[in-house]
Amino acid sequence: MSNTFFSLMTSRRWILAFGLAMSLGVQAQSSLKEITYLLPAPANLPAFGPWMIAQAKGYYEKEGLKVNFVAGRGGVDVAKQVGAGNAVIGGAIGDTPIIARAQGIPVKAVAVLGSGSLTQLVSHKDEKIESPRELKGKTVTVLAYTDTTYYALLGMLSKVGLTKNDVNIQAAGPTGVWQQFTDKKAAAMAGVPDWTVSAMQAGAQVDILPSDVYFKSMAQAILASDETIEKNPQLIQKLVSATLKGMKDIMLDPKAATAVYVKQVPSYVGKEAQIQKTFELYNQYVYSAQKVPGMMDESRLSDLQKFYVTNAIVPKEAPLKDLYTNQFIGK
Repeated sequence: MSNTFFSLMTSRRWILAFGLAMSLGVQAQSSLKEITYLLPAPANLPAFGPWMIAQAKGYYEKEGLKVNFVAGRGGVDVAKQVGAGNAVIGGAIGDTPIIARAQGIPVKAVAVLGSGSLTQLVSHKDEKIESPRELKGKTVTVLAYTDTTYYALLGMLSKVGLTKNDVNIQAAGPTGVWQQFTDKKAAAMAGVPDWTVSAMQAGAQVDILPSDVYFKSMAQAILASDETIEKNPQLIQKLVSATLKGMKDIMLDPKAATAVYVKQVPSYVGKEAQIQKTFELYNQYVYSAQKVPGMMDESRLSDLQKFYVTNAIVPKEAPLKDLYTNQFIGK
C-alpha cells in the first residue's frame, strides 16, 4: 500500500479523535451546574482576587460548577438577594449578617477570608498619627456612612474615648475615599488595601494602622441563605472550598497569583506591581494568622454584634448561631 493511503488513514483517525475530544469537551461543559455568585462590587476589583484566581485556575469547574459573577450594590444588598433566593451565594463582610438578621434576612456567613479586618486606618506619614486618638479635629474619609469602613472607624474611635462628633468624617465614595486622602484633603482614611495601594501609586506616603489593634471588625465573607445551607449543603461546600483555594494561592505566592489574576482580568496588564502590592497587603493585614482558613471567630463576632447594638446600628442582638456556620470549613 502506498504512503499516501497510510497518510490518509492516519489523517482520518486524527480527525475522528479530535471530533470525539471536542464532543466530550462540549458535553463536560454542558454538564456543569451554572451558578450566579453575587459580589458586593464589580468582580474586577483586586479585592476579589481569591474569586478570580479560583475561576482562572478552574477550581469551580473541578467542583462541577460554572460560576457567573454579578455585581450587587454593596454587602447588605447582596444579603437581601441571597436571602430572597435570587442568588445561591454571595460576597459581603463578616459583619453583614448582623445587619441582615436585624432586617429579617435569613443569611449566614459560611466562610470568612482571613482573621484580620478588611479596614485599616491609613494616614499620611507627616501627620504622625499613631493612634485614633490623634484624629480629633481632623478629616477622615470613608466610603459611605452605611459602609463597614465607617463602622470600623467608629469602633476604633470608641476605643480611645472619641465619637463621630470629634472627627470630621467624610463619605467620599469608592474613588473619592482615596483621592481626597491623596490630595491631602483628609489626614487619614478608613480604607481597604485596594485604596491604600491606589493612594501610594498616586504618590502618597502612608502609615498603616490595622483596625484590629483597636477594633476587631471582619474580613470578607461568603454568605448563603438558611434554606440553601439546609437543602443543598454540598453546593455550598463546593463554592467555599474552591474560593478558599484562591485565597491560599495568594497567601502562598503573591507574585505567581498576580500573573494568574492579570491573565484573568486583562484590564490590569501593565499594572502587575500594583496588583502584587495589593495582594501583599491583603496577606499582611487581612488573610494572615487564620488558624483554619475560612473559619469564623465566634467571640470576635459576639463582641462586634455588641458594638452594633450599643451604637444603635441594629436594635438587638441575634443568636450567634443565626449569624454564621463553620460546617463547611476545614474539610
